Amino acid sequence: MSKGTLYLIPTTLGETAETADVLPIKINQIINEIDEYIVENEKSARHYLKKMGIKKPLQEIILHPLNQHTKPIEISTYLNAINEGKNIGIISEAGCPGVADPGSEVVRLAHLNNIKVVPLVGPSSILLALMASGFNGQSFAFHGYLPKERADRIKKVKEIEKLIYKNSQTQLFIETPYRNMHLLEDLLASCEGKTRLCIACDISLASEFIKTKSIGEWKKQIPDINKRPTLFLIYK
Repeated sequence: MSKGTLYLIPTTLGETAETADVLPIKINQIINEIDEYIVENEKSARHYLKKMGIKKPLQEIILHPLNQHTKPIEISTYLNAINEGKNIGIISEAGCPGVADPGSEVVRLAHLNNIKVVPLVGPSSILLALMASGFNGQSFAFHGYLPKERADRIKKVKEIEKLIYKNSQTQLFIETPYRNMHLLEDLLASCEGKTRLCIACDISLASEFIKTKSIGEWKKQIPDINKRPTLFLIYK
């Protein structure tokens, strides 16, 4: 019996995004061929499948949780159905699985077990922000979340700012939405005035805001990005 396939299924970047605008029709076809999913949040996964037009009753769908509480031994069993010839999907909570999102450990196990992995096209806030920033798109680094403690965060900001001048490399990072303004304040206080900052907020949503200015220019008019999903990018 041939093995099944592991599909990496992207989602929209926000609840208000229109699926037809950011997700290809092929995803609808794929989800109607899968009975088993690995998901970060079961409730939102069911909502997404319903929104995408899944035909099978949701109570018949098997969902495996993948979050900070999932034990490694549990993850190792999630791909069992693939050995029986069935396909399994990983559903991202927002954007693409494995990119600033859980899923990479499952994909690693798939490769170790010679399981075919198919990434499906969908929105990546990291790439969309980079595209729209006007910064170097050939050399860049994504740092994820910066340190929570202010002193450590400022130290990290200064470290990565040096990289944009030393390596001509775009630096990207994120913050928990309710701490966005604290990070922005630290960027404005710590970076050189000539350093350029792109703030990419609510990407692909009706409220999308993407703007690149120098640190000096941002100081003149600070945007309110509190509690809004945001990518921060800096470059020379």
